[in-house]
Amino acid sequence: MSTSNSPTLSATLLIEVFTEELPPKSLRRLGDAFSEGIFTVLKGAGLANEASKVISFATPRRLAVQISNVLDQAPDYPVREKLLPTSIAFDAQGKATPPLLKKLGVLGYGDIDIATLEKAGEGKNEALYLNVIAKGAALEHTAQIALEQTLSKLPIAKMMHYQVLQKNGQLADVQFARPAHSIIALHGDQILKISSLGIAASNHTEGHRFLAPGNVTITSADQYENELQAKAKVIPSFNQRRAQIEAALLKAAGDDLVLMPDSLLDEVTSLVEWPAIYECHFDQEFLEVPQECLILTMQTNQKYFALTDKQGKLRNRFLIVSNIETTKPQAIISGNERVVRPRLADARFFFQQDQKRALATRVADLGKVVYHNQLGSQLERARRVQALATGIAKELNADEKLASRAAEIAKTDLLTDMVGEFPELQGIMGRYYAVHDGENPEVAAACSEHYMPRFAGDSLPQTVTGTILAIADKLETLVGIWGVGLAPTGDKDPYALRRHALGICRLLLEKNLSLSLPALIELARAQFSQKDVQEKANAADIYAFIIDRLRAYLRDQSIAGKPFTSAEIDAVLSQEPKQINDLIQRLTALREFNALTEAAQLAAANKRISNILKKTTTAIPTACSTKLLQIPAETKLYQALESITPALSTAYEKRQFVELLRALVALSAPIDQFFADVMVMDPNPELRDNRLALLQQLHQKMNLVADLGKLA
Repeated sequence: MSTSNSPTLSATLLIEVFTEELPPKSLRRLGDAFSEGIFTVLKGAGLANEASKVISFATPRRLAVQISNVLDQAPDYPVREKLLPTSIAFDAQGKATPPLLKKLGVLGYGDIDIATLEKAGEGKNEALYLNVIAKGAALEHTAQIALEQTLSKLPIAKMMHYQVLQKNGQLADVQFARPAHSIIALHGDQILKISSLGIAASNHTEGHRFLAPGNVTITSADQYENELQAKAKVIPSFNQRRAQIEAALLKAAGDDLVLMPDSLLDEVTSLVEWPAIYECHFDQEFLEVPQECLILTMQTNQKYFALTDKQGKLRNRFLIVSNIETTKPQAIISGNERVVRPRLADARFFFQQDQKRALATRVADLGKVVYHNQLGSQLERARRVQALATGIAKELNADEKLASRAAEIAKTDLLTDMVGEFPELQGIMGRYYAVHDGENPEVAAACSEHYMPRFAGDSLPQTVTGTILAIADKLETLVGIWGVGLAPTGDKDPYALRRHALGICRLLLEKNLSLSLPALIELARAQFSQKDVQEKANAADIYAFIIDRLRAYLRDQSIAGKPFTSAEIDAVLSQEPKQINDLIQRLTALREFNALTEAAQLAAANKRISNILKKTTTAIPTACSTKLLQIPAETKLYQALESITPALSTAYEKRQFVELLRALVALSAPIDQFFADVMVMDPNPELRDNRLALLQQLHQKMNLVADLGKLA
């Protein structure tokens, strides 16, 4: 390390913490947090900068970071800081007061010569300033701080408490995610004298637990990754290991498709340091079980990768990722095949047992399952959803009996053994069992489809009954949970009401359902017998909540790759639409209208009219009287409006919004002339009210598609 008189050295810094196996589901997050934490402190101290390359490493047994261009001594820098007014800093004899001495001590300048402090300002504004050249931070000291701070702030769900035997023979109490065994701290090839978790840093780590057990020496920070791979059989980079696993799985799959959910890939990457892929098989007879059950048990319980053919049909072979590379993997393969067999046998047993009892016979048992202590049982909930679904089906002229039947049995698969073992299969198993029971195909499909969309971007139900039930189910949850005072607040949304609201928006909009949103909310509120629930489930609040989710959804939509603007979205939503299925059409028409030469003038005029009408405190007549039109400009505006009204009405009825907005261009010149020649707020109340009535009619016709004033 350099001294104060030696030149500053720039080199790569490496810090590694070697531990017992870390929690696999949080390893990636731990690795990112570790590297970010170390770099942030070093950068803040001026020892690293934006040009420094930061590489994060994370394996089952180590967290590490490599940072290039790290100085061993940060440059000195000027410090000028206001201390105190001179009237407070000095006593009557001109000596430093205790407050001044205390502040200097806090800033680390307790020994400074008071005479060197700067005075600035005049009279009562005169103050004392610290004006010095501060010594830049030293790497060794800063690295110690960075390591301690970073380790203390890692996102560790549960700490382990253990003891470490120190060099003096004493036991020290330590807490960390898992027991730590060594720490590497290298600046170039120099070891930094830092310590943490009861361990002094060195340049030693350990290799792969099975393939290269024992001590490994890292010669320099730059060689960390190369030496771990060559000497220790460890691929330290999480991303490199993950990419290698993914490529190897695809290769091993051959002509088949390998199911690789991101969460499983991340978890398996967190379990191995030197991945090896092997192919295993299970008995063909297990393919009689719904493949979703087999796939889930392989992925969830065993961390295996299932294979399907190009049509999506499950194969009886699967791939495993092992932490042991060997030319004789027979023992590993047979061991995994032996382990998976009882799991698949359990799934087959659950499936066979569940089919012995029809879903319809389980309905009454829903009464024994509590949905919410203030909202009753799952049976009561099913009855509410049933009434909702029937009402929606009636509005859509759909089959009410199918909607009612689907709502009656949709939740009964929650009582089956298979769903009890694998809750992720709810709905999926309901569909299989409903088909087995001979239910109508739409009813069977709705048992699964009513959960859709499960997440942003998820597909929507394919059947009408499934769509109806999906809306009913989400509405009941939203209104009911809101009604017991559990509306989302901040980041807290334990019942996923935001997701349910977005799902309702997508179903109404993307399925083009001309249903009134306020009417749906009222229908849902009517299903709850509890008065307090109905009162808390304020319809206006719930409508506003859904519209807020709709606003976020529309921001993600676009035309020709150009997203809708906030002004465009505000223009269509500010009118509080009851039906939302045509909003994309309205926005598209608005985009075309905005490209017209007259658009800006019409938007500005519309805003002006809105402001005039808002300021009016008296009642405005419902119609404009032609007898009271005295000035040619107001007569021409009235005639222009009357001439295009039939076209506006026809276009609106046919949802031809582009044509409707284009027709408004004929009003551009008459509106301009009106405001140039006519005093709206005439002293004569009859003339004033008549002109206000004309503007009100004009405003209504101009805003049939959207509030054009929002574009001004």
